[in-house]
Amino acid sequence: MAYQMNGSTVEHDEEGYITDLGAWNKELADLIAADENIEMTDEHWEVVNFLREYYEEYQIAPAVRVLIKAIKKTMGKDKGNNKYLYTLFPYGPAKQACKIAGLPKPTGCV
Repeated sequence: MAYQMNGSTVEHDEEGYITDLGAWNKELADLIAADENIEMTDEHWEVVNFLREYYEEYQIAPAVRVLIKAIKKTMGKDKGNNKYLYTLFPYGPAKQACKIAGLPKPTGCV
């Protein structure tokens, strides 16, 4: 299974998570988001970029509770809450945002 983009192929697992994290780019993120029926806005990018920085620092994709707490700490309580994040990523902020960010499936996600 793979995403097709500009004549190149990016492999992904059965759930849509890319297998080569180094293959990620903004264009691929838009493609994955479209596949998830999400139209990327600045707010979406803010969360995706946050996740990529988090992963860079800790080498782990955070589960939703950890993600909410970390976002609340850096972006404030208006954005660091379940309701806001589920508005952006209705199928689970951690799962869906990590997929779009080109990260592995968060630990503890079913």
